[in-house]
Amino acid sequence: MLTHRFSPHLSPLPPPGYSFLLEDQRPGIFSSRAPNPLRILRAPASRDLDRDSSCRAGRQERPPQTSGSQGGTMAVYLNDDLEDLQDDRFDSDGFGVSGSRDGHPSSPNKHKNDTSAVEYRNGKDMQGIPWERLKYSRDQYRKMRLKHYKNYENLARSHQGFDMECKQVETNDKFYDFCFNTRLVKPTIVHFQLRNLVWATSKHDVYMAQNNSVMHWSSLLQRGTEVLHVAGQVVPKQKTHGARTLSRVQISTMALKDNLMVAGGFRGELIFKYVDKPGVAFCTNAADNKNSVTNAVDVYESPSGATRVTAANNDCTVKFLDAERCSLLSRFTFPWSVNNTSVSPDGKLLAVLGDSSDCVITDAQSGEEIATLKGHLDYSFSSAWHPGGHVLATGNQDKTCRLWDTRNLSAPFAVLGGRIGAVRGLRFSSDGRFLAAAEAADFVHVYDARAGYGAAQEIGLFGEIAGVAFSPDADALFVGVADRAYGSLLEFGRRGRHAYLDSYL
Repeated sequence: MLTHRFSPHLSPLPPPGYSFLLEDQRPGIFSSRAPNPLRILRAPASRDLDRDSSCRAGRQERPPQTSGSQGGTMAVYLNDDLEDLQDDRFDSDGFGVSGSRDGHPSSPNKHKNDTSAVEYRNGKDMQGIPWERLKYSRDQYRKMRLKHYKNYENLARSHQGFDMECKQVETNDKFYDFCFNTRLVKPTIVHFQLRNLVWATSKHDVYMAQNNSVMHWSSLLQRGTEVLHVAGQVVPKQKTHGARTLSRVQISTMALKDNLMVAGGFRGELIFKYVDKPGVAFCTNAADNKNSVTNAVDVYESPSGATRVTAANNDCTVKFLDAERCSLLSRFTFPWSVNNTSVSPDGKLLAVLGDSSDCVITDAQSGEEIATLKGHLDYSFSSAWHPGGHVLATGNQDKTCRLWDTRNLSAPFAVLGGRIGAVRGLRFSSDGRFLAAAEAADFVHVYDARAGYGAAQEIGLFGEIAGVAFSPDADALFVGVADRAYGSLLEFGRRGRHAYLDSYL
């Protein structure tokens, strides 16, 4: 993966080589340093940003200079209109909440720009975008966005026959209803290719990366609380072998299972934190090179019942750690940077995805390669296992999610196409009924596994997607949107199971 990153203190910048089609670059709410997702991206003029498949651990790639361009597109006018709506901004302490430091909750009062289910049914935009005050409608902007948004690719390969390869999916179903959107918490993205930054431990409790913190959002109390602060020194409580003090960590990825949260950093950091206990249990630098990004972490249960942690890095390795002892158990090496890993529900198989169009299935204990999955056209950054253990979903920058049956891995049994960009987030619901596939921006698709993935709900929004998560009981679905102005956490409830949420006024 590229080592270019977003600013950890501002809303996400586009990939290197992209520029805004806007004339107005004045400092302010939608300046070039704090871009709004409602801007259009222009593609790089050349492929000089592409990488070969070799491992480049820790290489810092300097992005080329970009600038705004002259253009009479509607994006210019949208930007002008939103600049005039500064009275709608929320004055915060930089975390999107008031008084959120050191475990103290934010104000319990609903923010004026939050949106409830009742307000949404009465016509308010679920993200609070005031379309009625703009020069054109939401539908008009959607058409413009689909026309001009440029998906980022590492490999220049032909997509001929792409539409014929993708499964025909009916998108008129509705499995989850909109419940609430809050701007009291605002997920942020450090690296534009890494979006695994939202996790739910119940239908009322969500965790997300926000600036140099991990925030907890309580949907019942409508409060955001900081549970991990890494802007300063991070000191481990357990003085085990390899533990070390860290400083100024930029969270690139995270995972959460039960009460154990594991966060990875932009310089190879690895942090263990129990969300129900104060302090950090363990932290270290997991990479051989301190500039090697921690691309993915996973928490799973081994066949013996022990809790294990995997960490995947740009140094071409996957490391296995014992969660209780915080000790390194094993390390597997691959010929390319590893962008994502996931372990099968029985703890026996490891899916490995990285800077290659191929994906690899290995034995989780020995690292022995079992199969190579061929079919994707670009680098992969997301994967998820069906709870039944026989289906693996892989997400790729070729704008597809491919589904593989472990009993026959010669070819995917289904190819699910995206609308606008790379599939950067994948999650199955705990009951195995649904697969949520999050594109880099604007769209989350909820596929019905019971219908053979031929039926889906398409959730359309505007902005870069920081992560998507089901609650453990599959009753709730959360989507994190990363943007300085409209960054927020959206909550959806499974149909017929969430009438109580209408009390959010």
